[in-house]
Amino acid sequence: MDKLCCFNSSYSQLVAARASSSTGKGKNHEGSVKYGFSLVKGKANHPMEDYHVAKFVNIQGKELGLFAIYDGHLGERVPAYLQKNLFSNILKEEEFWDNPTGSISKAYEMTDQAILSRSSDLGRGGSTAVTAILINGQRLCVANVGDSRAVLSRKGQAVQMTTDHEPNTERGSIETKGGFVSNIPGDVPRVNGQLAVSRAFGDKSLKSHLRSDPDVQTVDIDVDTDILILASDGLWKVMHNQEAVDIARRTKDPLKAAKQLTAEALKRDSKDDISCVVVRLR
Repeated sequence: MDKLCCFNSSYSQLVAARASSSTGKGKNHEGSVKYGFSLVKGKANHPMEDYHVAKFVNIQGKELGLFAIYDGHLGERVPAYLQKNLFSNILKEEEFWDNPTGSISKAYEMTDQAILSRSSDLGRGGSTAVTAILINGQRLCVANVGDSRAVLSRKGQAVQMTTDHEPNTERGSIETKGGFVSNIPGDVPRVNGQLAVSRAFGDKSLKSHLRSDPDVQTVDIDVDTDILILASDGLWKVMHNQEAVDIARRTKDPLKAAKQLTAEALKRDSKDDISCVVVRLR
């Protein structure tokens, strides 16, 4: 992901070798909710740095759909850590069932502190995150840090569930903390001339000027809500929300929809890693 510039390109210690693309699908116990995912490596000369989660689990008699995109920068260690730990930390919160919004926020920040405390083995990189928890197919909790995005389809109309955390929109917070936002012609705004998002996990060298608290939205799933799309900015840089919804709704197969979305982003010459999870709710 092109979140950072002006860094030492010799970083080469990786968690593990990864394929340049990945796809898969699944469904809930009743088969009423189905999902598909597609991850494609971008054209940049670095290993794939996007990770995802897409699965159903049963906890305390409730079925939870867990979906996420983690878009890493300066290596894959932080997004790999998030893939393994973030949902576990959320669900460990004692108040999750009564206060999911507060529990998600608390777990995000606790996870970021854990990442920062392990910088010796996780490195100096970072990651965005967008997570969605579907509770019994009826209630959806979405959270994000950075510019990975979640979009719902309601009556066929795109509804953005997340906020893109970009340096220009959160300039005040950055400058209050002693940082600055660069606006170099031909480049995107960057925190201290480096990071193209204003909130992220990790990024220890910039953390004093960044935030890691998520925006969290909770919504009830009704008969008018049929599709959920989670994707990294490799998709959203070249595609409007409504375009993505229109493509995803053309087929009842969410795996096919996810593949079509990543293929279209590639066709539009997206340079970043492109990762997408499509959940068909009806």
